[in-house]
Amino acid sequence: MSSEPSAEYDVIVIGGGPAGENAAAYAIAGSDRTAAIVERELLGGECSYWACMPSKALLRPGHLLAAARAVPGIDANGLDAKAVLARRDRIVHDHDDSGQVEWAESSRIEVIRGAGRLAGERLVEVEGRTLRARHAVVLATGTRARVPDVPGLRDALPWTSRDATNLHEVPQRVVVVGGGVVACEAATWLAALGSDVTVLVRGKALLTNTEPFAGERVADAFAASGVRVLFETEPENVTRSEPKDTGEGWIHGGTVTVRTRGAHSETIEADEIVVAAGRGPATAELGLASVGLADGYVEVDDHLSARDVSGHWLYAVGDVSHRAALTHMGKYQARVCGDVIAARAEDRPLAGARYAATADHEQVPQVVFTDPEVASVGLTEAAARHAGYDVDTVEIDIAVAGSTLARENYSGRAKIVIDTATDTLLGATFVGPEVGELLHAATIAVVGKVPLETLWHAVPAYPTVSEIWLRLLEARRP
Repeated sequence: MSSEPSAEYDVIVIGGGPAGENAAAYAIAGSDRTAAIVERELLGGECSYWACMPSKALLRPGHLLAAARAVPGIDANGLDAKAVLARRDRIVHDHDDSGQVEWAESSRIEVIRGAGRLAGERLVEVEGRTLRARHAVVLATGTRARVPDVPGLRDALPWTSRDATNLHEVPQRVVVVGGGVVACEAATWLAALGSDVTVLVRGKALLTNTEPFAGERVADAFAASGVRVLFETEPENVTRSEPKDTGEGWIHGGTVTVRTRGAHSETIEADEIVVAAGRGPATAELGLASVGLADGYVEVDDHLSARDVSGHWLYAVGDVSHRAALTHMGKYQARVCGDVIAARAEDRPLAGARYAATADHEQVPQVVFTDPEVASVGLTEAAARHAGYDVDTVEIDIAVAGSTLARENYSGRAKIVIDTATDTLLGATFVGPEVGELLHAATIAVVGKVPLETLWHAVPAYPTVSEIWLRLLEARRP
């Protein structure tokens, strides 16, 4: 990494997460263009060190243990929390990003440490130094966790997702605030590691952006595993006795007392409180006003160009664009963005599907790594009807030879949403053990608009859980 950054690059990316890395790499691939990534923390970003990777590292052992216990003949005694956390540390490289920096340098991308901010057209300030982009500036700063304005909550030193994924000791009692993906995944691994978990959900269901049966099945699994879920309930006030900050932010000490309101009005004592109640754009210090934009998410077109900035030089990818807040979708946008920048730099027309991000409208795949997993792509039935589609649906239990072999008492469910006008899939949802591995076939069918008549010839191997596709088609056969 150079200690004397150049003052000018073809492309400057602010934010070194997966989306920023991909945008830079694609923008200069196969050319002599130059690129720099400005990163205030660790190259690799939220996903690599505080979100996707550590959370899945914490979830995987619990999934394997449950699978082993569901197959007779396997001696599965339990989890070694210390070993689980040690493996998590290895996966996040002990928060050492030297490997990522090595990749960037090998890809001819300069890494500039510091907080970058816009300072005008094609200008970026970093720690008092002004850099200029010849072709493009890409914003890839992501989002930050929100902490609700609940009396006493901030003073009680709550955990956000960053703290939860980087815990160094497993708390005995935890209150989780929220009913979305982060809340449900955190409750899953904390319970698997031995915590007594209570989840406070303001609404009436978990995972409300999915098909209703998905949240219901996760709630049922929580109840069976001892996780207490209180619906229509939220914290009214929070206190912590003898709070202390270790400087690392993972174990604060003291007892957290949470007074709730709503359907369940009670007092809960815990060792930690995890807040998973949404996120907001990390743009407050990004200098958006210098280019005529207000603080907040940056609206972009399908080329990922900022809509309200002329000249096609400012782009935004990943969560900050507010299109699909998922790492894989941020990387997808970044690939499109990088190709668009390259084409414009070379005066090539933006002809072809690769130059427009379209999948993040109605074709987004996602896996929620709870137990059971929830895997979905495209539109739910409710979303499809709201969008004006005339739809048909098939919803059945996952009960095939492959699921019987996978584990005793396998429990899963699948649903597809069909556009009756074209007889193609608009969406699919699977709930069950390891159903994330079913998702890419559904994604191809949705994105490729494959007619159901053609899907009859995509023969699932026997005996696998993928045979559920045959059952879904049979259920709709006239």
